[in-house]
Amino acid sequence: MKKILIGVIAAAFLSLNVWAQDSLLKPGHPDEYTVKKGDTLWDISSTFLSSPWKWPEIWHANPQIENPHLIYPGDLIHLVYIDGEAKLTSERTLKLVPGGGAGGVNANEKLSPQVRVVQNEAAITAIPLDRVDSFLSRSRVVDSEKTFESAPYILAGPQKRIVAGAGDEAYARGNFHDLTNFGVYRKGEAFFDPKTKEVLGIHAVGVGSVSIKAHKGDIATLNVVRANEEIRIGDSLLPSEDRSTNSTFYPSGPDKEITGSIIAVEGGVQQVGKYNVVMINRGDREGLKVGNVLAIYKKGETVIDRVTNGTVSLPDERAGLLMVFRTFKKMSFALVLQADRPLTVGDTLQNP
Repeated sequence: MKKILIGVIAAAFLSLNVWAQDSLLKPGHPDEYTVKKGDTLWDISSTFLSSPWKWPEIWHANPQIENPHLIYPGDLIHLVYIDGEAKLTSERTLKLVPGGGAGGVNANEKLSPQVRVVQNEAAITAIPLDRVDSFLSRSRVVDSEKTFESAPYILAGPQKRIVAGAGDEAYARGNFHDLTNFGVYRKGEAFFDPKTKEVLGIHAVGVGSVSIKAHKGDIATLNVVRANEEIRIGDSLLPSEDRSTNSTFYPSGPDKEITGSIIAVEGGVQQVGKYNVVMINRGDREGLKVGNVLAIYKKGETVIDRVTNGTVSLPDERAGLLMVFRTFKKMSFALVLQADRPLTVGDTLQNP
């Protein structure tokens, strides 16, 4: 009897596991997929999974590949079952060479028809980095106006010009605290919590970087190292950030319950779509982390109940997904990775 009971329990666990695996997989999923240039891990996971942000749970490292975490155009992604669990594996169909072309490859070496040569840097990314690059490297959020008020500022350009570019000398005034490298920032919009009206931060838009060549008192001579656009008189100098900006993202659910909302979108527009960068009103203090995925909900419509002649609000409807790619104390930057319908500033966020 005991053996029968154990067998029933084991069968139940097996059935539950199969059900969980089947619910994770997207209906009509393929058994294999050939990676294309421009694909991301999110794209590939969306091909196989109903919840693409769960790809770390199903990805299986291939010991035959030197670095199984790098996937390249031309690789074959297979859906296989290992010990009854669905897994995604990759089959390398290319020959990797160092960056700079096909250098290091013997010109007389004969490659089989299915093998191609690509640069080692051609690995696909988790999300489209070109959409978030400027927010990773040239944009930040500061806590208050005081940060700008106390920061050194551009005093003059070369030959008394009002603008400066890369390679120019310029002049700044302020307290430099014995630092030598600064980012040049222009004050952008202030972000507010839509309910509490708390100031969540001020957008500091990066326009370049400078190094101090010499300074006397509160006047410094600068070398303009980089300029994304013309550096103007009055632009602020903020110390180069110590924090590293991570460009490798692995999706995860937040560690705790998160509720929030979209408070702004890049460019200041109201409509939000796939691959738009948005600002949300949750950050480090709420426990949000880089890679966290949140579901986007649209507020349910208010309709007339024709039976009671009253009004009733319909439930909020899930309309998309976003991934956090940079966090600050009170808010974060996120990328919309799925939009099932047009989204807007004010749409709410919950755990996926």
